[in-house]
Amino acid sequence: MGTVVILVVLVIIVVFAVRSGIKHGKGEGGCCGGGSSVKEEKKVLTGDIIATKIVSIEGMHCENCKNSIEHQINRIDGASCEVNLKKKTAVIKLDKPVDDDTIRRSIERLDFKVLDIKNA
Repeated sequence: MGTVVILVVLVIIVVFAVRSGIKHGKGEGGCCGGGSSVKEEKKVLTGDIIATKIVSIEGMHCENCKNSIEHQINRIDGASCEVNLKKKTAVIKLDKPVDDDTIRRSIERLDFKVLDIKNA
């Protein structure tokens, strides 16, 4: 009888783990921050836009991933970022010169992988 109870408990745990994994793979639910996040105001650049970069990023899964990258890039003076989770890209507008290495290091510091940085 005890074996049956343990087996039932293990099956329930596996079912919940699989459901959570499926949601995570679809970008639903929380993966990096427990499912809740605070949306920050969009950063508005004060100067004329001198460049736009499109960054391909690997490892983003949810709104928390998106928000953490946007927050990190928006901390750079002269940079404003919008992330598209479905396309796995970030569009970064610059009103001051910012080199690609600064952008790459800022994103990879968060444990994401920058695949490519292109000028738009």
